[in-house]
Amino acid sequence: MRYVYGLTTALLLGGASLSLATGYPAGAQVAQNNDTAMQRITPRAGAPASFADLTEALQPAVVNISTRQTLTIEPNRRFRDGLTQEGGSLGSGFLISADGYIVTNNHVVSPSDQRITLEEITVTLHDGTEYQAELVGTDQQSDLAVLKINRSAPFPFVAFGDSNEARVGDWVIAIGSPFNLGGTVTSGIISNANRAYGRGAYDRYLQTDASINRGNSGGPLFDMQGNVIGVNNAIISPSGGNVGIGFAIPADTAAPIVASLIAGEEIERGYLGVSIQPVSEDMAEAMGIPENRGEIVQLVVEGEAADKGGLREGDIVLRVNGQEVTPDQNLSYLIANIAPGTRIPLEIVRNGEELTLNVTVGKRPSEAELAQQQAEFTDEEGEESNALDEDAEGFIEDNLGISGVSMNERYARELGVSADIEGVAITGVRSNSDAARKGLSRGLIITAANGQSIASLEDLESALREVKQAGRGAVALRIQTTRFQRGPSRSTTVAVRLMEQ
Repeated sequence: MRYVYGLTTALLLGGASLSLATGYPAGAQVAQNNDTAMQRITPRAGAPASFADLTEALQPAVVNISTRQTLTIEPNRRFRDGLTQEGGSLGSGFLISADGYIVTNNHVVSPSDQRITLEEITVTLHDGTEYQAELVGTDQQSDLAVLKINRSAPFPFVAFGDSNEARVGDWVIAIGSPFNLGGTVTSGIISNANRAYGRGAYDRYLQTDASINRGNSGGPLFDMQGNVIGVNNAIISPSGGNVGIGFAIPADTAAPIVASLIAGEEIERGYLGVSIQPVSEDMAEAMGIPENRGEIVQLVVEGEAADKGGLREGDIVLRVNGQEVTPDQNLSYLIANIAPGTRIPLEIVRNGEELTLNVTVGKRPSEAELAQQQAEFTDEEGEESNALDEDAEGFIEDNLGISGVSMNERYARELGVSADIEGVAITGVRSNSDAARKGLSRGLIITAANGQSIASLEDLESALREVKQAGRGAVALRIQTTRFQRGPSRSTTVAVRLMEQ
């Protein structure tokens, strides 16, 4: 089970469906003789008097998964001859076909360390029978995997349902092997039917209060008709145990990926090549756009789709192919679900004006390739900051809480940046300003304000006057780091509230 403690920092094949589930009735099924007769139990609608009949029908299709792994440590001062250690992982899964295909989480069967080798996967059925499983395919981005076991007799299996039909308050049951306690059944309700937790394209879950713990990973979340509407995946847990907030990958997300893995098809996802951040309340006010709408581009990867399409750092993307960019439907999610090679319109805000760019969606790189490209965008505070006299004069100081100088060649040399960079170098920040709270400090360079390039103090003053005349209380500043800050040089956009007069 993955544990989620806070919000972190990026996919479907459109129109795909799980062929193994097509035409199969819902609920637990066991092939009989001619493979056409099925057993099915459909409980009464509403709050059930008991989950016993449903559980009895579904449990045979839910499996326990264990792995054997070896960790190889290269020779070093402590271990001159190197070292090999054995370990393993535990999780759950469920059969989706009579011929033995099993769905689980990628993190249940895939080692998290390159030094670890997966030696074998053991699948244990509800009746205690064990099988050695073949790893058919994995997808790290969605955290899904498919296994295969074999025998002459057909296996009991279950089918994916329509997770789009799940409603907040609907009853659900989870079956799995928490803490290796196989055949454990818990019940609850759908707490949220579209929980966007995180910034990735697949951070979109069914949330449930059905008890989910370590070892439930990869197990099924069932509706009251016996359909698999989710694949149990993660929990929020300050303590490490269940606190009633669990997440399941929706069936409508999982089913087409599972189908592609079984077919041996490459899973292609859309990609722009940008790093993004949500538009905060301050940023929305600074740019004059509604709250909870759009995402700001912090980095454009050279040569990728966004760069070729004319997207720039500091642009705010409002719509993708006509669909609004919102906290529940972020840019990563929308783009990932568009086939590579598709030409789409992006509606953006640049320098306070709405524009439309036509961009051809690229193909998302592998996770390893993305890790190399990924820039770190943190709000680290600089090591040094000069407090200003509270009575400091000047329009910029009074309204922004900073003092600065126009960049020139001498300042560029001192800051360790290119001689031709233009902007305002910050020389001090008022301790009671929002600029200080947002991490602005001496040695940073302001290169733009609300999308307008800044070459001097006069330019910054002019931009601030426009903000005040428009009745806005914040300004979006493009900030360039220098040798005064820790980490690699980077550029980011920060919304700063103006000082109260």
